[in-house]
Amino acid sequence: MSAASPSDDFSPPSATAPVPAPLAASQSPESLAAAATMLSRIGLGLLALVSIAALVIAISLWQKVSGMQEQLARQSADAQAQSLEARTLARQAIETVRDTAARAALTETRVAEVALQRSQLEELMQSLSRSRDENLVVDIESAVRLALQQAQATGSVEPLLAALKAGDQRIARAAQPRLAPLQRAMQRDADRLRSSASLDSGEALQKIDELTRSVDDLPPLNAVAMRGNGLNAWQAEPIPADAPWWQRALLTVRAEARSLVRVGRIDRPEAVLLAPDQTFFLRENLKLKLLNARLSLLSRQVDVARSELATVSATLNRYFDPASRRTQAAATLLQQLQAQVKTSEAPRIDDTLAALATAAAGR
Repeated sequence: MSAASPSDDFSPPSATAPVPAPLAASQSPESLAAAATMLSRIGLGLLALVSIAALVIAISLWQKVSGMQEQLARQSADAQAQSLEARTLARQAIETVRDTAARAALTETRVAEVALQRSQLEELMQSLSRSRDENLVVDIESAVRLALQQAQATGSVEPLLAALKAGDQRIARAAQPRLAPLQRAMQRDADRLRSSASLDSGEALQKIDELTRSVDDLPPLNAVAMRGNGLNAWQAEPIPADAPWWQRALLTVRAEARSLVRVGRIDRPEAVLLAPDQTFFLRENLKLKLLNARLSLLSRQVDVARSELATVSATLNRYFDPASRRTQAAATLLQQLQAQVKTSEAPRIDDTLAALATAAAGR
């Protein structure tokens, strides 16, 4: 068997011309063996190439798997470390939660204690406030009643106004809404006392003193009437010096006749029949009546003062000459005094007293 050249073995089959089937069958076994050998070699080469490629692929895959194993190992180690850290954190969180729960329970207990103490403190403050308000109401009531007694005794509303003002200021400083009705009532009473035309004791006493001084100058009805020219109506007329003798004689006779006989109308005989000593006692009695009226005003007995002034007015109209200017001036002054006393009233603070009673009752 001759050895074939390598070029012949590895020459491509396409280089030879196709041989017809009858020709291939007629080829020799050597050529067929060579062809088989060539085919086997080609197969082995392909197999070697495939094996090498598979080996390369296997090596690369092994390297990748090794890297993946290393990575997985590292990730597993990291996961275990993170798991340990997470467990540690979880234990710490559990401990923190337990501590927080304990602290929350303690805080709730303290909050409950603080709330209880606050409620007790509020009750104590309310009790103190009520007691303070009660003491304030009692002080204001005592001051107002004392000022009311002073006003009724002296006739001056200034002490009462001062007490109402002081009570108003104390309530304003206390800032208690419960005492607001009392404050409004005190303000209303103070405004009414300021606006009311109460009796001015000083002016009334001055008028009484003026009437007392003018009693001695009042002409009674049994006195000789004085005319406007200042002459006596029954006095003899002056005789002119240059009058003739018959006129002087006539005037003298007429004066004598007029001095003997007087003709007039007597409306009040008891006034005309008064003796001079009785007129003196009449004046003194009139002065006593005026003094009684003065004392009644000072003691705030308005009804007694009105009665005494009415008696003085009746005496003045009955026993003194109503045509005299002095009598008319005294009667006018007496009428003014009577009107002033008639319109006078005792100071009243009913709203304040009612509000004090309500505040003291706790409503």
